[in-house]
Amino acid sequence: MGRTVPSWRMALEEEAKRWNKFARILRREDRPIFEEMVDEARRYACEASAAAFPSQAEGMLLSILFSHHKMLKALGERLDELTQRLNR
Repeated sequence: MGRTVPSWRMALEEEAKRWNKFARILRREDRPIFEEMVDEARRYACEASAAAFPSQAEGMLLSILFSHHKMLKALGERLDELTQRLNR
């Protein structure tokens, strides 16, 4: 018997295809940044799938936001560390 609901990864890729309409409108230099964002959504696909969001876009956006927050936190910690070294 076949599946009636696509897997999260398959649904994520379908949503990413829809988002590519936006990517095509971006400036050339901004397109790689967009691709990095979609890659972040892919990186957290297992977590988003387990959370059972009502829409793929919600899971993708939360994954992207989480990834960016995590990166900003790491940069802030590194900046604090460098500031402490400079103040010694």
